[in-house]
Amino acid sequence: MSTIKLFLLFFMLAFVGACSQVMPFEDRRREPGTEYIYIGSSKPGAPVICYNSLFYSKEKIKDMADKLCHSNEENTKAELVNTDYFSCRLLVPTKAYYKCVK
Repeated sequence: MSTIKLFLLFFMLAFVGACSQVMPFEDRRREPGTEYIYIGSSKPGAPVICYNSLFYSKEKIKDMADKLCHSNEENTKAELVNTDYFSCRLLVPTKAYYKCVK
């Protein structure tokens, strides 16, 4: 393998690694320039979490959703509604939809 091909391979791997996130996250972003307008699938009473099922179990993701529900309203737990595959980012392809219930 030539040096140029090796450099391009390293550059592509570094680029994908820098632009990707492997840890689970809530699919909620703040609209730039506003204080309270959020975009994304997640709402305060219905958290949506993107994760990679190879690295994180459903139990850990449910715990994360429980914390999000509890931070929004006391004495609530997350209940799984639906799961979509290949609808988030490249390395975080699974999206779990929850609703907060008492």
